[in-house]
Amino acid sequence: MTKQSIFGRVAQLAKANINALIDSAEDPQKMLDQMVRDYKNNIVEAEQAVAQTIGNLRMLEEDHAEDIKEAEEWGQKAAAASSTADRYRADGDTAGADKFDNLAKVALQRQMTSEKEAKDAEPQIAAQTETVEKLKDGLNKMRSKLDELSRKRDELNARQKSAQAQSQVNDSLRAFDMMDSTSEVSRFEDKVRREEARVRGQEELASSSLDAQFESLEDLSQQSEVEARLAALKNKGN
Repeated sequence: MTKQSIFGRVAQLAKANINALIDSAEDPQKMLDQMVRDYKNNIVEAEQAVAQTIGNLRMLEEDHAEDIKEAEEWGQKAAAASSTADRYRADGDTAGADKFDNLAKVALQRQMTSEKEAKDAEPQIAAQTETVEKLKDGLNKMRSKLDELSRKRDELNARQKSAQAQSQVNDSLRAFDMMDSTSEVSRFEDKVRREEARVRGQEELASSSLDAQFESLEDLSQQSEVEARLAALKNKGN
């Protein structure tokens, strides 16, 4: 994956307007599930690419450090060779002095080569460092966007389950209404009232029968009294 494609992927995903995508989706839940999967896959790819970019940067930094170290070492060698040449020249050994001066020149040339390589690598290291920082920032945005997507998906799932539960309750209430429970209660109430009326009728009937019996007793009592008075009258006449 090239740096350009990484930047493009990061920019596209990081700038995605989740709410707008949800509003335009026929099935928001499926759309969010797919987006979460895509984000995870893209993040894995981007992490691999960024890791490779960081690895390349570290190699450049190591090479740069090695060039600086070699430049210092060649400089030390050049100084040592020059110092030895001076001692030979002081002792009158011109040939020996020229030999070590030539070695000093070779060391200085190597030093200059290492210094140039180190200097030439610095702009590339700086650019690569900036690239790595941008990629890291892009990855962090992608991870934040993934968290946002996951939260939004979980929220919608919870809302959908709640709506389904409410729908089931409403369906049950509608079914209960269709049964016309009030009419059932009214019929039961009428049945109870009829039973109560029957009991009252029985009580009233029993009461009427008892009154009739007492009236019969009163009639008998009156007749007995009449007979007694008649007998008394007859006794007076005798």
